[in-house]
Amino acid sequence: MNPKRITQAALVSKIAALKRRGKTIVFTNGCFDLLHAGHVRYLAAARAMGDLLVVGVNSDASVRRLKGPTRPIVPLSQRMEVLAALSAVDYVVPFGAATPLGLITALAPDILVKGADWATTDIVGKEIVEQGGGRVARVRITPNLSTTRLIARIVSQQTDRDCHSPTPYPPPSP
Repeated sequence: MNPKRITQAALVSKIAALKRRGKTIVFTNGCFDLLHAGHVRYLAAARAMGDLLVVGVNSDASVRRLKGPTRPIVPLSQRMEVLAALSAVDYVVPFGAATPLGLITALAPDILVKGADWATTDIVGKEIVEQGGGRVARVRITPNLSTTRLIARIVSQQTDRDCHSPTPYPPPSP
């Protein structure tokens, strides 16, 4: 198993030790379903704000509650594996609650990062981080890049193909 993929309990003790050594802990969270360039840019920007980046990842059930019954496209274990493979990411931790508040409270990061599409007042954990002397940062998101748009494009292309072709895919080569 990749050492970047970690449970909340194990991560809490690691983060405490890193903070004692003066390291700046950055935290962000999301579904990260169908990872795309916008995600990679966002995570790199978040990582640049501190010494290490912790990414909280919504469980499959949590994604379904947020995005609907057809999501996630990619299961949690695979989403975590892909995130852990990124150099910008130091730790990946799952959470199943509706929000990452419990995780943020347990980790007490120095910097909480969300996309600039989030209003500061709507960022879960903002008060916890600020009460602990930390700060909240919003990162510019890449326009027109989102998992929802990717899914819509795939569905649209498949629908077009189905309407214009007797078979949705070309037959396999002999």
